[in-house]
Amino acid sequence: MARTVFCKYYQEELEGLDRPPLPGPKGQELFEQVSKKAWQAWQAEQTMLINEKQLSLMDPEARKYLQEQMDKFLSGQGHDRAEGFVPQSDA
Repeated sequence: MARTVFCKYYQEELEGLDRPPLPGPKGQELFEQVSKKAWQAWQAEQTMLINEKQLSLMDPEARKYLQEQMDKFLSGQGHDRAEGFVPQSDA
């Protein structure tokens, strides 16, 4: 049976990550508090931010920005969105 966590993003018990997604204490915190579903949602959001804002992951400021946006996103706070992005309707 899969490991479950109380996901801080979805506020419910969901399947947890298989391993910490980042090194160090931050990765351990995410491992304990974020579900696979929430991490996948963040990965999609992060990809849009990187592409739309043309961020270089070689730039320490861009990595810092993404870390801040990740914290906001996973905590359910307002985070930056990719300008011009229109989500597909479910219809």
